[in-house]
Amino acid sequence: MNDLEEQLKKLFPNHEVSNEPEAIEETPHELFVQKEPMICKYEKRKGKPTTIISGYEGEEEDFKILAKEIKSKLAVGGSFKDGEIIIQGDYRDKIMKLLQDKGFKTKRVGG
Repeated sequence: MNDLEEQLKKLFPNHEVSNEPEAIEETPHELFVQKEPMICKYEKRKGKPTTIISGYEGEEEDFKILAKEIKSKLAVGGSFKDGEIIIQGDYRDKIMKLLQDKGFKTKRVGG
């Protein structure tokens, strides 16, 4: 550790060492809320019921965060691929309620 400090002193001779911790401002991540409704549809894939959420216009990373949140709140399995959230089971009503609470518009499609 001492070697590193000596090297830094050689590189930056006028630098004053501060023992104060740096203040890091953390801003909570906000999801992009769109005007168009998100599609919440029911399908059977390989004989098993699945709920598919699509139509998000924001960043893909935000959609992945939303997928993770939905899966953890409902305690169900699922995945994110090709711009869609795929949830195992028919949870359209619960998912639509969650999305509407976050400010999203939703549209129910299928059965």
